[in-house]
Amino acid sequence: MPARPLSPHLSVYRFAYTMSLSILHRATGIALSAGLLMLACWLMAAAAGPEAYARVTAALAHGPFQVVLAAWLVAFVYHFGAGIRHIFWDFGYGFEKPQARASGRWLVIAVVLVSVGLLYLFFCPTGVRP
Repeated sequence: MPARPLSPHLSVYRFAYTMSLSILHRATGIALSAGLLMLACWLMAAAAGPEAYARVTAALAHGPFQVVLAAWLVAFVYHFGAGIRHIFWDFGYGFEKPQARASGRWLVIAVVLVSVGLLYLFFCPTGVRP
């Protein structure tokens, strides 16, 4: 029986940051799916009554959960931005290497700026806001 050809592997391609952006898009999708479980727990606690809601809200106010919530926020911003980039690709725009690389750089810049703004808005103590 003849050997079947193998799919191209990472050893075939030269690593480019656009590859890491694609992998990160998939990883943030998985992280957001896991975050939906936490959102469902919070919503069920809200529906269960004030005592359950207070317990869950108090638990989410602790440091480790705040870090997880901040990471989910950044993951959402990245996944949303990368999804918009993919929509342009679906319409046939931005497939050339220079365009894809430039859109990747703009995506990272936009994610950093929007994430910093949202993290400040949601996690900055109210006494420090202007």
